[in-house]
Amino acid sequence: MENFENKPAYFEGKFLPLKDANLNIRTHALQYATAFFGGMRAYYNNSKKNLYLFRLEDHHTRLRQSGKILRFHWAMPFAEFRDITVKMLRDGEWRENCYLRPFIYKSDLSMSPRLHNVEDKFAIYAIPLNDYLDTTRGMKVQVSSWVRLSDTQIPARAKATGGYINSALAKSEALENGFDEAIFLDQRGFVSEGSAENIFIVRGGKLITPGNSSAILEGITRRSVLQLARDLGIETEERDISRTELYVADEVFFSGTGAQIAWIESIDRRTIGDGKIGPVTEKIRQRFFSLVSGEMSEYLNWLTPVY
Repeated sequence: MENFENKPAYFEGKFLPLKDANLNIRTHALQYATAFFGGMRAYYNNSKKNLYLFRLEDHHTRLRQSGKILRFHWAMPFAEFRDITVKMLRDGEWRENCYLRPFIYKSDLSMSPRLHNVEDKFAIYAIPLNDYLDTTRGMKVQVSSWVRLSDTQIPARAKATGGYINSALAKSEALENGFDEAIFLDQRGFVSEGSAENIFIVRGGKLITPGNSSAILEGITRRSVLQLARDLGIETEERDISRTELYVADEVFFSGTGAQIAWIESIDRRTIGDGKIGPVTEKIRQRFFSLVSGEMSEYLNWLTPVY
């Protein structure tokens, strides 16, 4: 989309063009990474002429929980959050798939790396986005030399901005080594997640994913995938996964707001399964893309229509 930066964002309590939503260089969040954020998707259905926000209330809940962990005082009610988000998209006349970034940050122009007695502010913007990862082909992935930050360092559960330097180191290492993405191990040596995605494996027809104790983000798409699998009659399990179990899995895929459902062809140059998208991954992917665009009535409660 051309000129999306002229579309409205919500910043400092008002709507204004995204290109004008700028922070002072002295802002506390910029100096000390005292901020957290969410990642949300909206999918446009051309036949229905409507744009659907995916699991908006769940994203609001996770933002509130992140704020609680990080000692923020952001307490915007869901109805206000929903109305701001919907108005921003309507006023911007969004009629294509887009990604939304709600962002809560310490806005003081002050020094001192602390979380208490510093003002919070809220902003949100949208950008056009189809695929963050190329979901038309299998990903070539490596297990990173970087270890996932633990819950006692910078908690992934809180989606804190400062933790994403960990992700950036792993992602750049993977790309510069000729891979598409990285997989973190946690500090115990078990599989955690991708640089910005949760991970699933399939073994013997069972869908398996690391549990919340593996320093993962409690992903909303991850939760959706587990529910879709159960609705399809696929057995699911949340447990520790060893590195070598990745190599012998029948199928492996990433999930996330950005990644959506992205299947993995190889890990550390070892082909996964037969090197093609597996049947469990394909079933879940097809169901996921149908429901997010409003084509499945049984999941309409996960969607917020914009128009």
